[in-house]
Amino acid sequence: MNGDWEKLDDLLSPDFTYDGDGMHLNRDEYFGFMQDLYLAMHDMNMEFPQVVAEGEFVSIRFVNPMKNMGSFMGSPATKKTIISEGIFIRQIRNGKVIKENQTTDLIGIMTQMGFGALMGYSIAIGLLKIKSKPSVRKTVEEMRKLNFSMKKNVITFF
Repeated sequence: MNGDWEKLDDLLSPDFTYDGDGMHLNRDEYFGFMQDLYLAMHDMNMEFPQVVAEGEFVSIRFVNPMKNMGSFMGSPATKKTIISEGIFIRQIRNGKVIKENQTTDLIGIMTQMGFGALMGYSIAIGLLKIKSKPSVRKTVEEMRKLNFSMKKNVITFF
């Protein structure tokens, strides 16, 4: 996606919903989640090694190498390169995604980032059923400012 928020806007139907990894998001919350991911993880290069389609449904296995340069889902930046893997199933109607179900290898991510990085999140969501605050959709201008700020901070890390 590379931060092409207009493309995402065109892809999702107005009544889009997302269920995955303990989260249940509406369209704007999903948009905010993806924006937060984009700001926290740099050099993403998502690949789709397997894609299967039948009727309205498309099942996609994804592999996404990325570098964790900002806080994400309550975890601080680790500055580590990780590989996120999982499967999502999208339901498409009239050329728009109306539903996405996803599962991600969170144990694999925790192992790569350092077990403690996401352990608290996993316990809170999985065992304690604590609801995390949904991500908020940002405007194009807010994303420009945040992206510039993140890039500026990345330079000072090294």
